[in-house]
Amino acid sequence: MTENVPQLLPFFKALADETRLEMAGLLARKALSGQQLAAQLGIKPATVSHHLAKLTEAGLVTAQTEGHSKFYSLRLDVMHETAKQLLPKESALQPIEDIHLAPYDTKVVKDFSNPDGSLKRIPAQRKKLIAVLRHILREFEPARQYTEKQVNGILAHFHADTASLRRAMIDCQLMKREAGKYWRYEAPAST
Repeated sequence: MTENVPQLLPFFKALADETRLEMAGLLARKALSGQQLAAQLGIKPATVSHHLAKLTEAGLVTAQTEGHSKFYSLRLDVMHETAKQLLPKESALQPIEDIHLAPYDTKVVKDFSNPDGSLKRIPAQRKKLIAVLRHILREFEPARQYTEKQVNGILAHFHADTASLRRAMIDCQLMKREAGKYWRYEAPAST
């Protein structure tokens, strides 16, 4: 990421001001004129012009003329591209399902499993824990909600410490929980 620092500085300097940050938030929702921004932010039009110039200079705002007014909008494409530059190429924040290949998971599950399919122990290392949890997750039907008792019943086949496994499923974003119901987490499709 250090090679990207010079390109990222103007972006962060432009957003390092509270008024510009508020302005960017408003412009992310819809295009607004300078007068509309001044009214919504409670500042003078000259101050709006000053801040818009800084945001435009950083490539974050674009203007379109309609009649006698200019309407400004946030360049979301620039925001997304800049966000991508913040992550290293081999990011630790990859989606969990992409971290490891199936052969690795298979080996880990084999190493941690008894002949009857139960776990010898719950892996302490996160990478191995995720491999084991993905194996266990196959026991849960997609798009079905389970009670905590039902989840514990399934997890008990693998290990007596169902609370730790249940918590790990949530922490590793393999399952979701709300209002006493649990279900498999399905990541939104990429566009």
